[in-house]
Amino acid sequence: MLLEVTTPEHTAETATEQTPLGDDFLSQYAVPPVGPNALGTFISLYAGAGGLDIGFSLAGFKPVWVNELDANAAQTHRSALGVLAKQMPHLDTAQYDEVVGDLSLLDDDLVPKKGAADLIIGGPPCQGFSVGGKMDPLDPRSRHVFKFLDIVARVQPKAFVLENVKALYSNRRWAGTRAALERRGRGLGYKIRTILLNAADYGVPQSRERMFMIGVRQDLPAPVVPVPTTSEGKLTVRDALSQLPPFGSVGNDTFCVAQIKAAKVPVLRKSPYAGMLFNGAGRPLNLDSPSGTLPATMGGNRTPIIDQDWLEGKTTTSWVVGHHSTRLNNEAHEEVPGSLRRLTVEEAAALQTFPLAMTWHGPVSSQFRQIGNAVPPRLALAVAQMLRDVVFV
Repeated sequence: MLLEVTTPEHTAETATEQTPLGDDFLSQYAVPPVGPNALGTFISLYAGAGGLDIGFSLAGFKPVWVNELDANAAQTHRSALGVLAKQMPHLDTAQYDEVVGDLSLLDDDLVPKKGAADLIIGGPPCQGFSVGGKMDPLDPRSRHVFKFLDIVARVQPKAFVLENVKALYSNRRWAGTRAALERRGRGLGYKIRTILLNAADYGVPQSRERMFMIGVRQDLPAPVVPVPTTSEGKLTVRDALSQLPPFGSVGNDTFCVAQIKAAKVPVLRKSPYAGMLFNGAGRPLNLDSPSGTLPATMGGNRTPIIDQDWLEGKTTTSWVVGHHSTRLNNEAHEEVPGSLRRLTVEEAAALQTFPLAMTWHGPVSSQFRQIGNAVPPRLALAVAQMLRDVVFV
């Protein structure tokens, strides 16, 4: 097992070179400066690229211990906190232990002890639960949700947030697992609230439903559902992409090179943005709506598709609309125009509401996977602000 333990100091200096977009993310998230003192501390388990951590940091918390298995994601995470630290004084001098390795295999002396943090947050691996996977009850990765609660039992924080896929909340196959998690949380002395949130209701230009199991210590106020901020005026794909430099220029040039071809046997739905019109599972995006859920399998022909001419205003609608009508009428399919292309890494990150100045690490396939696995920071911010207001203020 690869195990790396580091203590990043003065996080702002650890960030790698950033894009020409700069560091002004405070306006991107519409949050005021926190001040020099953090409201509380958190331990981050299964941290990935840092979606949850960014949200909780923006709300005024700071990390004290971070764990992630994947070295590329850990490097991205380090870079992300470096971006934030440049404008948030409570993070500027933050020191935290970073452990790169399998949480279930760590030596006992590396794992945080009782009282180490006010909060524990994390999104344990979800492949065993996801409808996009095999939904295998015996998948060993599914046991990580219980490992998360083992750490809660050890540290005894004021509160915890366990994030996972929608299926763990709503699929009957996992009802017993969810009930067991809730029983364990209550047995540890926490008020438990399990909720399903759609990121599109919280300022994310993406329809992405995720489960949050929130536990608050019995002597503290109970958690509530975060108040939606964009339940009606939802942000769109066009809104997200308009923040970036033009496609192909510096700051928006980490490409997916997978070809786009018309499917020989298309899977047709009522909407041209559903079904399977092209090779692979990557669907075209409606620029004037939130995107569908970005998968962790992006990077090849599962990467969503953009009509560049429509994005640039050269056409009033996407070529895909006419192509969809043609296929519905069983007419011979047309050649795919050069204006159709795959989403870039930077565009995928913008649809997840990551800081525009972030640097992504690892091969392109790893960068796409890190983005697709992440909690959108704006959604994490909504959960963090709720806990801040209920428990810490």
